[in-house]
Amino acid sequence: MMRISAFGDEIAVDFEEQLRVLKQLDIPLIDIRAAWGVNCSQFSGDHIGRIKDLCARYNIAVSCIGSPIGKSPIADPIEIESERLKTIGETAHQLGTRNIRLFSFYPAGGVDEEAIQLSIQRLGALSDIAGEHDLQLLLENEKGVVGDIPERCLKLMRGINSPHLRFIWDPANFVQCDAVDQVDRWWGELHPYIGYIHIKDARLAGKSVTVAGAGDGQVLELLTRLRGSGYEGVLSLEPHLLEARHSSGFSGADGMAQAVGALRKLMAEARIEEG
Repeated sequence: MMRISAFGDEIAVDFEEQLRVLKQLDIPLIDIRAAWGVNCSQFSGDHIGRIKDLCARYNIAVSCIGSPIGKSPIADPIEIESERLKTIGETAHQLGTRNIRLFSFYPAGGVDEEAIQLSIQRLGALSDIAGEHDLQLLLENEKGVVGDIPERCLKLMRGINSPHLRFIWDPANFVQCDAVDQVDRWWGELHPYIGYIHIKDARLAGKSVTVAGAGDGQVLELLTRLRGSGYEGVLSLEPHLLEARHSSGFSGADGMAQAVGALRKLMAEARIEEG
């Protein structure tokens, strides 16, 4: 049994509209990246209070905070991201979740061994803070950062080896970094670190984003392996069907409905019950 969540700001800028559409689609969880056009790293007490009230009204729980931590230069002082983590961590707790998505930093040049080790040090320091503040960090693979391809993601996870940092497998992001047969080749080594799954797909030819199952991300294979491993966590829809931006994406209500339908079809094929 697995639960479906979705990035609400893929649907609309207005937070209540995000919840209204998710309720129509019978999605019980939301990943919060932005509300009313304000990034989660900049929420005020008023934002948090309104979000809590609306989530209670629509009976939708917050699954994860989609923070921008780690989408920053690796040469920047780590204190910048450390303080931002503490702020977002307090927001997360107030909204009823421990989960915070983050990234592995933009290298100064190409990704070499020095960049990998520096990313390990920085993510390790953030993991220590997560442990002190009862938070669960979730590292997303992403093009352009140190942890882009499966091999480097594995090096990061092995190098940090912290229970406070788990891995988000995003099939489309791997495809856009030219990872071929990603599940067949990397499941065995990466799956022990999985803590969360992002659901979007992409085609190797042209790198365009698609609904799950219509690209080269082996999403059905991933779901099948997850079921076999006993994974009972979250499948979070981040479709990016209309637009993929630096720190967000957009699909619209219709696009989210298409993404939900495609995921549920694959879940049925993989014999996964929806919790």
